[in-house]
Order: sequence, then structure tokens, then C-alpha cells
Amino acid sequence: MKDENQIILVDKPAGISSFGVVAKVRGYLKNEFGHKIKVGHTGTLDPFATGLLILLTGKNTKKSNEFLKLDKIYEATLKLGFISSTGDPEGQIQTFLVEDISEPGKARIRAFSPVATGENDPCPKLSNVEFALSSFIGTITQTPPRFSAIKINGERAYKLARKGQDFEIPSRKVEIYSINILNYNYPELKIRVHCSSGTYIRTLAEDIGKKLNTGAYLTELRRIKIGDYDIKDALPLSHFTK
Repeated sequence: MKDENQIILVDKPAGISSFGVVAKVRGYLKNEFGHKIKVGHTGTLDPFATGLLILLTGKNTKKSNEFLKLDKIYEATLKLGFISSTGDPEGQIQTFLVEDISEPGKARIRAFSPVATGENDPCPKLSNVEFALSSFIGTITQTPPRFSAIKINGERAYKLARKGQDFEIPSRKVEIYSINILNYNYPELKIRVHCSSGTYIRTLAEDIGKKLNTGAYLTELRRIKIGDYDIKDALPLSHFTK
């Protein structure tokens, strides 16, 4: 790199925070130029998630607002029949319980079967999944997860959640342009989501689980596009750790 003012596309691997990626790129650029270069991101990904991060360097860091409101495309894998305290694999995982209609007031563990065989089968048919997903197309209201980077009175929500503090996160309007099923084999559902900035896919997954009455959490999440910027043009993080 010869220019200190860059737009850098990085394919973030799982297991590292977005801030960790920024730190590695900052260190790489410092070695390249012989002095510290300012580096900033234009929207984080959770540590378990992978995919496109747009980093701005030097004077381009002033342009971050131009990127924050861009639409995004994700590929997400949901596990139905379970819920997570954080909506992702890093939380406490529990089997989803449903009310036993034969014994009102009691709950039973949702049974598992790869193929739905009838209306009373606990595993949703593909047609039911398609119908449920269609209900999220358009403008919807979301409440961001407690384990998120949103600031509540100046402190990150996930830090307050880890302390066990009680707090509320305001709901917000977001836009879901499309949801396409890439694969469905209960309990796994893989979808591609085209959405507006500010959409939490973890929350969307949980809401889909509620709609299907199965519960759900994200096992995998990959961001493949931000505006016109595509993951295929991104550099692996290993490029910056040589």
C-alpha cells in the first residue's frame, strides 16, 4: 500500500472481534509506513460472525458516516428448537419448551424429526417456514439484543448485561427487503437476508423462532455485502498478520 488513505475490505474470520481486526490492520500499516496510521471500522460484526468489514484509514476515517447507513446482505444459519441467552453460540443454550396442549399449564420438550409429517408435527413444514419468513418482509420493529454494542447511558449494553443489570433498549424500525431460504433440514435453517442498516440478525432469528413456535438462535452469520462492496473483493485477515 502506498496511500495512507484507504478503503480496506477485510474478510473477518470467526473468533475475533471487529476491534481486534482493526488492531491487527493498524499494526500492519504501522510497519508498512513506519508510523501510526489512523484506522476505523464502519460497522462491527460479532466475534462469532464472519465476513465483510469495511475499514477506513487516514483521512478516509472522516467518511465513516457515508458507510454506516448502507444496506447489507447476510447469510445466516438458524438452529430451530433451541434458544440462546445471547441469540448466538456464545450464550447459554437451552431446549425450547412448548405448552403441552394435552395437559394445559405443562411444558414438553419439542420433539425432533427431519421431516414434518402432519399438522401436529412439531417440525414446521417448508411451506410454514416460507410463510413465517414472508411476514418479516418490509418495515418491522426490532428490539436490539441486550448483548449488543449499543450504548445505554454511555456504557455498552453487553457490559451491563454481563453485570446482570436491569435496563431497557429502545425498539427501532428497520427494513427487510428479502429473505431467501438457502437450505432447510430441521432443525437447521439457512437463509440469505437483504436488510437496512441497523438490523440485528440475531434478533431476527429469535423472532423467526417465536413465529414458528420452535425457538431459534444463530449458529453462523456471514456478511457478504455492504452497499456495493462485496465479500469477494475482501482480503483475508491473514494478509495483515504476515
